[in-house]
Amino acid sequence: MYGIDVNFDFTTDTPNYWKSFWEQDSLLGCAGNDPDGKSKTLQKYHQLLWSRELPNGEKMKLEIGKGTSYLQWDDFCFGSDSIIASFRYKRYRGMIERVSKLLPNYRSFVEDYLHKSYTIGGVIIFPKRAGGINQSRGCNLYIKDRWDLTLECIRLFYMGKPSPLYDVLLAEKSFFDLFMDFKGYVDFFFLQDCVSSDYQQVEFWMEYKGFVKNPLPQSPEEYLIWINKELDFVCKRNKRIQSYIHSHF
Repeated sequence: MYGIDVNFDFTTDTPNYWKSFWEQDSLLGCAGNDPDGKSKTLQKYHQLLWSRELPNGEKMKLEIGKGTSYLQWDDFCFGSDSIIASFRYKRYRGMIERVSKLLPNYRSFVEDYLHKSYTIGGVIIFPKRAGGINQSRGCNLYIKDRWDLTLECIRLFYMGKPSPLYDVLLAEKSFFDLFMDFKGYVDFFFLQDCVSSDYQQVEFWMEYKGFVKNPLPQSPEEYLIWINKELDFVCKRNKRIQSYIHSHF
């Protein structure tokens, strides 16, 4: 655990991440590889950090998999997923153009965001399979990679209530059972800064209007607030992880 540096930037050991980043798309940028799959440091950090006692009393001991397997334990195969997103999508290009015009140095803004977001506080693991949580939360029209909405779906799942991701989460019931309840899940993954003190509500990073289509920021100002709240969460989660390491090892 002492080998974990919460400030380590996983883009730095991801082959070709920054190579031709702006040459491929001068506005959106395009990474050569994804740290979630190619950073060996991130993979090792996941293995170290989550290999510990679960709320149900079992001990998760992750092993680095072979081939397409990322991390394995028992009957589970896990993949890494970024918690936060900047929505630099082609279909969202118009908004990104508007944002870029508000910033004195847009490229520095994006690069700083990526350096900070690809620390351990900005990533998590999910069971890995085709059509699984990672893929579904990005493709679902009502979620669109928003972590706060994803977490709300998880909260509702533990309550047995419907959500846009209910069927996907139900397929991973054995995974969520490891944490007993929503509080167990939140505490295990150091997500306390995403919820209220009584764990009864998710702290949304934008005004919550229920699950609606196109839930992404609708103005440059709203977009920048979203980015700031994401990075604030990553900073707080990194501190929680660091505190846990110091107090337990």
